[in-house]
Amino acid sequence: MSGERVTINDVARVAGVSKGLVSLAFNDRRGVSPETRDRILAAAQDLGWNPNPSARGLTTRRAYALGLILRRDPRTIEVDPFFPAFIAGIETALSDRGQVLVLSVVRDHDAEASAYTRLAAENRVDGFLLTDLLTDDDRIRLLESLGTRAVSLGVPTTKSPFPVISRDYDEGIDALMEYLFSLGHREIAHVAGDERMLHGRLRRSRYDHAMTEAGLEPLVITTDFSPEQGAEATKTLLDGPRRPTAIVYGNDPMAVAGMSVAHERGLKLPADLSITGLDGSQIGTYIYPSLTTLDNDPTEWGIAAAKALLRLVEDGESEDVALPSARLVVRTSTAAPANLADAAQIRK
Repeated sequence: MSGERVTINDVARVAGVSKGLVSLAFNDRRGVSPETRDRILAAAQDLGWNPNPSARGLTTRRAYALGLILRRDPRTIEVDPFFPAFIAGIETALSDRGQVLVLSVVRDHDAEASAYTRLAAENRVDGFLLTDLLTDDDRIRLLESLGTRAVSLGVPTTKSPFPVISRDYDEGIDALMEYLFSLGHREIAHVAGDERMLHGRLRRSRYDHAMTEAGLEPLVITTDFSPEQGAEATKTLLDGPRRPTAIVYGNDPMAVAGMSVAHERGLKLPADLSITGLDGSQIGTYIYPSLTTLDNDPTEWGIAAAKALLRLVEDGESEDVALPSARLVVRTSTAAPANLADAAQIRK
């Protein structure tokens, strides 16, 4: 094993037992015979392995539940298909293990911090799924100070002791922008989400980069990711001096709201206006025209995050997980601008 990091898997293999039994032995739990415990401890000593110190210091009392605290307006969660699919993925991973999800929806920072503190202090959950990462996210320091476990969705900008579940969006956004450029669009607007959230800021940054590289001026309106603000941003763009021929929305619910505004204005989609989302919700396949977006698969996020956190809870360690990159899904909400299409028809 020289040169390689020894893990609980190595101890289990050498001792001829399961990872779960190794965990039980090191936590002095029932279900391990004295002979088996001695064999496990001897294997660990020979390999030079010790459990993560912070994980060992945690209470061995199990709640058999994971925590998810969402600081969002309940109305936003209600209309955003990402969260039901994400939660369904979590429940899929937990139901097979006889465990449950404890969900709390809060409105502000103080209520969120209080919820984390209360659930951890009362041993209501074995760990937390950390979503909607912020720049210099103080929740990481809070959870670390509480001595609890966590898994984050996205890569934090600050040092974190917790495993990360990530998906690369840059490649997909680049492909989307190149696709719009290839159709002939030059006035491409971006209705950005809440840029306090890392994923909102990163999506906007990638759009800016693509426009600048193409020698075009970005046109951005920032929102809170809600359909209501997505609709208002669409009205502002359509009434503004730089009327776009295409709009890239920070999420699919805002794109759907934007399509509704365009229909009310009598615009023909996609000839008069191309519209895209960025997070691949299933609802985009059932509207007219169907929504061009990026393939995100929220259920996959939930399954991966829950499994990683369970590994951390049961084994004291867990690896980062990189999900497949988000890819462009072209549907019927995008086409060449009407003036270009008319010119092409004349040339024929």
